[in-house]
Amino acid sequence: MRIRPARHDDEPDLLLVEQETWTTASSPVAPPVWDGTQVFFRPDRGPDGFLVAEVDDRVVGYVAVHQAMVEPAHEHVLTIDGFGVRSQAQGRGVGRALVEAAVAVARERGGRRLTLRVLGPNVAARRVYERCGFEVEGVQVEEFLLDGRFVDDVLMARRLD
Repeated sequence: MRIRPARHDDEPDLLLVEQETWTTASSPVAPPVWDGTQVFFRPDRGPDGFLVAEVDDRVVGYVAVHQAMVEPAHEHVLTIDGFGVRSQAQGRGVGRALVEAAVAVARERGGRRLTLRVLGPNVAARRVYERCGFEVEGVQVEEFLLDGRFVDDVLMARRLD
């Protein structure tokens, strides 16, 4: 397994990761439309903020690390705002390696805290984050209505100093 910075030519593989991993258990946003017009990178979110995991030279996962808020008083806080691992690579340490790489990137960028939000029912992702030293800092109870049921939004963070 290799973790490396994302490149523009990773977009088709990253779309496959996103297509395979997107569910209402992992994201509160409307489902993407998979009609061939979907893009992974946008003008305001290029490959610079992403790391990818490769197994046998194939992209099998990614993590996104960005400034949590673009304000001078908040520059020390970064956030994981995207994460996915294809089912074929789950259970092989890929998720943990991606999160630990995100921690390293956040430190390199001068971060003192790395935060994230995860849906309450997403037990697998929460387990990965906890194993990587993230702690629950808050829970927004019934923050989302997904598939006819209310779902908590769990706020987690890890200190980097």
